[in-house]
Amino acid sequence: MSSLERGLKNPTLSKVDELCEVMQVHPLTLLALAYGLDAKGADKLLTRVQRELAAVQDGQDA
Repeated sequence: MSSLERGLKNPTLSKVDELCEVMQVHPLTLLALAYGLDAKGADKLLTRVQRELAAVQDGQDA
């Protein structure tokens, strides 16, 4: 964990998932924390993610 915090190693997505299981948080929570977001910033991010997911899904339906 210390190596990750100091930027010495880059975890794979599967490793991030494993870490989140241990920490009992969703991977998006960990990513929001990594970007230094507070609750207000996280709300803004989630709104953006919802909009982008809808756009991707709409594109797949076409």
